[in-house]
Amino acid sequence: MNRLREIPSVDVLLQHPRAEVLQKRFGRSLLLNGVRSVLDDTRQALLNSSESPSLSPEILLNRVESLLEQWLAPTLVPVINATGVILHTNLGRAPLSLPALRAMQETAGGYCTLEYDLERGERGSRTVHAEMLLRRITGAEAALVVNNNAAAVLLVLTALARRRGVLISRTQLVEIGGGFRVPEVMAQSGAKLIEVGTTNRVRLEDYEDALRSHHSVSLILRAHHSNFRIIGFTAEPSLKDLADLAHRYQLPLVDDLGSGALLDTSKYGLAHEPMVQESLADGADVVCFSGDKLLGGPQAGIIVGKSEWIARLKKHPLARAVRPDKLTLAALAATLVYYLKEEAEEQVPVWRMITQKPERLKERAQEWQTFLGFGEVIPSRSTVGGGSLPEETLPTFVLALNVRKPNAFLANLRKCSPPIIARIEEERVVFDPRTVLPEQDGLFLNQLSHILQNQRRKEASS
Repeated sequence: MNRLREIPSVDVLLQHPRAEVLQKRFGRSLLLNGVRSVLDDTRQALLNSSESPSLSPEILLNRVESLLEQWLAPTLVPVINATGVILHTNLGRAPLSLPALRAMQETAGGYCTLEYDLERGERGSRTVHAEMLLRRITGAEAALVVNNNAAAVLLVLTALARRRGVLISRTQLVEIGGGFRVPEVMAQSGAKLIEVGTTNRVRLEDYEDALRSHHSVSLILRAHHSNFRIIGFTAEPSLKDLADLAHRYQLPLVDDLGSGALLDTSKYGLAHEPMVQESLADGADVVCFSGDKLLGGPQAGIIVGKSEWIARLKKHPLARAVRPDKLTLAALAATLVYYLKEEAEEQVPVWRMITQKPERLKERAQEWQTFLGFGEVIPSRSTVGGGSLPEETLPTFVLALNVRKPNAFLANLRKCSPPIIARIEEERVVFDPRTVLPEQDGLFLNQLSHILQNQRRKEASS
């Protein structure tokens, strides 16, 4: 207990010459909080253990500095994705193109025409910034952008079906990443769920029977399976047949596509992912999809379709609550330009990764192997990820390392700056060049080389 009296006071530490340097770095208020926290921890250490921590002001202030650096360290940091998962939800999904990044920077660095009409010199609408591009690319009559696709579905159901029935197949009552469940979103919107068919088979007559039985139906919803497949004894009516049925009953057909493919994935050795243009051509009145999945842009929910329905969405009070900010709109517009110019394959990072040839991936993996002087280049498979194209893979080549304790090696990779995220395949740590951006190669290899050298030194000394 006598040592408690030896603990320096807050004032003593703040008057120490080192504290002046820390105050310039962190500010007086944060420094004061840090000093108090360290002194509290020191008292507890003296009371609760047999340890005898140093009470030197210099050492205590070193602990304060480390604590303040920890408090201020960002938790959202860039990483190098060597997993081969292109749309890695946990790693931020689609990386943006350089023009999209520049558009965001230019928009954020000053004032912009977010809601200002230059021609009229008065207030405008933020809905115009991506709408014309979306209309031209998809052929839709109108478009609206919100902050993500869950918000898009919620807005559509709230604005068009609140307190009324929505027909949806039991095969489509899906849950996607993050606990987004279609039935729960429907309940939140106030719409009444009307399930049609069975869990594996639904026929057009099932929808028609439900329409005859329920007189308060507001729309028919089709939800893309997205991150799973139903195989075996299955059946679902085509979107065109659903559209014809909906229109016979003077109802809108809403298609929740999720991934939002604007290019034909089957051209690149993948299964065909339903395209936005196809949904509209088949008669869907409203189509919802993501901006940060196969479109390859920022996180956004995009709604396209008939003018009469989109107009109702724009006017609904919820539209303001889920509207996107200026940075999202700037990045989305810059990304959409490439689709309009038919340059998405070359300029949008997601599509550059999807279209990479296995031969080039093998060359990069071999270059990595040569630089490191270690590892083996082997064939493997990349995945699209992000709830898109489940079970679909692309041929790739990876650099495989035989290391002791692969999980510990992965943990060391995550401590790099920037962290490197890889995967284990058949007891080996593998790195897929498909998802490592070319400009990251130098940094990636230097970090990996450093870790391997440290490991060899430890093994040699043990």
